[in-house]
Amino acid sequence: MANKVNYGLKNVHYAPITETDGEIKYGTPIRIPGAVSLTLDPRGDLAEFYADNMLYYSSASNDGYDGTLSIANIPERFAIDALGEVKDEDDGTLTEKADAKQQPFALMFEFDGDKKATRHVLYYCTANRPTVSGETTTNTKEPQPNELTFIASARHTDYAVKTKTTTETSPAVYDAWYTKVYEKTAALPEPGEE
Repeated sequence: MANKVNYGLKNVHYAPITETDGEIKYGTPIRIPGAVSLTLDPRGDLAEFYADNMLYYSSASNDGYDGTLSIANIPERFAIDALGEVKDEDDGTLTEKADAKQQPFALMFEFDGDKKATRHVLYYCTANRPTVSGETTTNTKEPQPNELTFIASARHTDYAVKTKTTTETSPAVYDAWYTKVYEKTAALPEPGEE
């Protein structure tokens, strides 16, 4: 049964990426707790060509997404893995440096539905430094989430940007979604086939 509506964000994970000789390898997904909201705005232009006094041809380019993830707190591990911050092992401080090199990562998450949650993976993301803000407390203590902006672009090996589950997704794929980054594996030929 297909979902009629989607609501609620949960199970946000990231998987660090290492690249060697043009090959992308994903680390084990790590949970990012405290997800508040996620917005993905499409990147890319709609090209229009007019001829014969009308719109003769149009084409959209898919340059991925501009994303904003609002979370309770930026996990220390994410700050090190993705933002390039450095932890001093002697005194336990975490330092942001001007010459830090952000590292790519896959982002995994799901939206609840009225029937079943839809799980997503963005294959190649790069994050910017998060917004830092705070307010004084009054008679109520209102938590202030952190906003993390990122770009989700196409993976250069196969141009994949995003994959999501559907009602036909096998239980084996669905249940293992957060154990490793989903990648379609080619079927092995049967013995005797070439």
